[in-house]
Amino acid sequence: MLELLKKLLGIVPKADFAELVREGATIIDVRTKGEYAGGHIRGSVNIPLDKLVDNLNKLKGKDKAIITCCASGARSASAKGILTSRGFTNVHNGGSWMSLNRKID
Repeated sequence: MLELLKKLLGIVPKADFAELVREGATIIDVRTKGEYAGGHIRGSVNIPLDKLVDNLNKLKGKDKAIITCCASGARSASAKGILTSRGFTNVHNGGSWMSLNRKID
């Protein structure tokens, strides 16, 4: 019952982003191509938020771990919502790419 209540309230344990990456998570940076060119996490995939729905076929599988990131966390939160609504079940909002990069190093 407690777990159901936590889920309903959106209380979930914080993701261990470094562990997710070690286990093969895909990092999707949803900033524009220009923003991405100015700096990004090594190994991340750039799919701008406005192109995400058209590029779902580039993702490994709906149960594979995906971490979204952007400049501040707003677009990555939107990307997580889009992916979740399309049936992806293991999606994590990594927030800003710079903050996420520090967490996975």
